[in-house]
Amino acid sequence: MTFFRGRRLRRTPAIRDLVRENALSPNDLIQPWFVVETDDKNFEKPIGSMPGQSQYSLHKLVERAGWAVDKGLRSCILFGIPKVKDPQASQAWADEGIVQQAVRALKDKYPQLVVMTDVCLCEYTSHGHCGIVRGEDILNDPTLELLAKSALSHARAGADMVAPSDMMDGRVAAIRVMLDDNGFNDLPIMSYAVKYASAFYGPFREAAESTPQFGDRRTHQMDPANRREALREAVADLDEGADVLMVKPAMPYLDIIRDLRENFDTPIAAYHVSGEYAMIKAAAANGWIDEKRVVMESLIGIKRAGADLILTYYAEDALDWLK
Repeated sequence: MTFFRGRRLRRTPAIRDLVRENALSPNDLIQPWFVVETDDKNFEKPIGSMPGQSQYSLHKLVERAGWAVDKGLRSCILFGIPKVKDPQASQAWADEGIVQQAVRALKDKYPQLVVMTDVCLCEYTSHGHCGIVRGEDILNDPTLELLAKSALSHARAGADMVAPSDMMDGRVAAIRVMLDDNGFNDLPIMSYAVKYASAFYGPFREAAESTPQFGDRRTHQMDPANRREALREAVADLDEGADVLMVKPAMPYLDIIRDLRENFDTPIAAYHVSGEYAMIKAAAANGWIDEKRVVMESLIGIKRAGADLILTYYAEDALDWLK
């Protein structure tokens, strides 16, 4: 009797490696870091809901980056937490803002490290929202200028790529014009093009100290029930000048990653977010799962769905596990 014998190509580790369809590499992984403006140069505060992750002072961030670069880390993305927050998020575009300082320090010490910056206002506003507010309304168009100024300040500090995450309409175009008008024509934009109003961001609010003081973000982040809308958002950002498109979160939206991969030839990024990280950590701490295997299966699933780049808090661990 003749039948399909799929096991022939699974018989040994060497054969499985030989026919493997997708593979992870250090080039795929981007580590998010949280840098805090503080007078304590040795400040390092563990993030309770994200075991293994911390907020860092500038000095400690540079130390951490050195350890990660030695392990093979190629890329990172920075989130800043200023000393002072105000309604206009003025520290978001300050030349001596904490992210701007961090970019300069990392590029000076580790020029080979690709340093990306998150461009948003929520970490810098006293109200915790991603834009200028009037009453309880988040104002789209007045926010665009501030986002563009923030991106320009990151570019001037030496960022290799800027990544707007705010989900204001038109922000990629505003940033592209600002960068081009100031001589940064070659600086790429990785847009959080398809960012859902997700419950999986919970631990990030603690890490970035960006919990909204009122309301929520459903007026500008996408409805989790919507799939076709993701393509409209992606097209809009590409038309405005985005170079890389991101889907956030990753695991609950693998279908969206696949949709973008099948419809666009631009690089696709996916953010394996704080809630995904925290759930794996919690289950592993209880002995319910094999942490390494679950993480690597999750990351390869994101890659298999079509992501070229993966932002993940597990990047540093994955570098060890890939060896």
